[in-house]
Amino acid sequence: MTEGRSRTFYILAAVFALYVLFLYGPTITILVLSFQGPNGGMTFPMNGVSLHWFHNLWAGIGVPNVVGALISSLKLGLVVTLVTVVISVMAGYAFRTKFKGANLLFFAAIASLILPSIVVSLGIALEFQLFNQTITGVGDYLVENYVDIDAPTIWTNFLGNIGILIQDNFQTLMGLFTSGLGAHLTWTLPFGLLIMFAVFNRFNPAYEEAARDLGASSWQTFRHVVLPMILPSLVGVALFGFTLSWDEIARSSQTVGSVNTLPLTLRGLTTTVTTPVIYALGTVTTAVSFAAIGLTIVLMLVVQHRRKRHGSDAGKGTA
Repeated sequence: MTEGRSRTFYILAAVFALYVLFLYGPTITILVLSFQGPNGGMTFPMNGVSLHWFHNLWAGIGVPNVVGALISSLKLGLVVTLVTVVISVMAGYAFRTKFKGANLLFFAAIASLILPSIVVSLGIALEFQLFNQTITGVGDYLVENYVDIDAPTIWTNFLGNIGILIQDNFQTLMGLFTSGLGAHLTWTLPFGLLIMFAVFNRFNPAYEEAARDLGASSWQTFRHVVLPMILPSLVGVALFGFTLSWDEIARSSQTVGSVNTLPLTLRGLTTTVTTPVIYALGTVTTAVSFAAIGLTIVLMLVVQHRRKRHGSDAGKGTA
């Protein structure tokens, strides 16, 4: 007990410290430089300390449309989170029962994890381009064949008006909540599925059988028995869904259409902005990620507290 640390311990500790510095040093540097004074530059030494660049960021000075990009990323992240949680739970339930093609479906669902993100993004963009061409072709066909004919009828007028409507109003199916949502789900869903598969593989069906023996319906069994038990895992799935969507660039680059997300805006600004306002944007992005993680930890603590309280109340009732 009185022996000191070996030399190997200090060598490994130094290597670990260098690794941590290499991993988090750039983020810490950006966080510090974002609080430069009004006359501060992009590098050290700092010229004062202020919130000047955060004010410029929200005022749109030097970084236009950043608020819109932030709102778009938040909206997309929340929708991706909700869809990921719902589909993951449903898939976890479905895979509890063996069925033909289950293995093939499983590998198809997680295959996007090993595919290059830019390839997935390009594939989805090409797919939606085909959809756009098909819809445009239908509109042109209807206008060509059902407009200005010699004997118009209600049906031909109806088809012709649809064609004119398509030609005048249709632009593209690509957008934040169509192709963009699909691209992000190819990244978040596999993680959610793997988590829920692991949870339900260890889930004891005896709890559900006991609930049904007491007269609970399928929905009541899920609501009052299954959901409270898997809730911590759902919080983890939600955290994966939001954080992976929040900072995704490659899968967004070709699929979100004319709307930019915050990571895309940040990447674009790296070649045009030469003031610490870009550091302020990076700090805001990091702060949102940490806020999501903090909220997740709080939810986990609340769930654990409720479990302990219910357990103690049940013990008192039994006594």
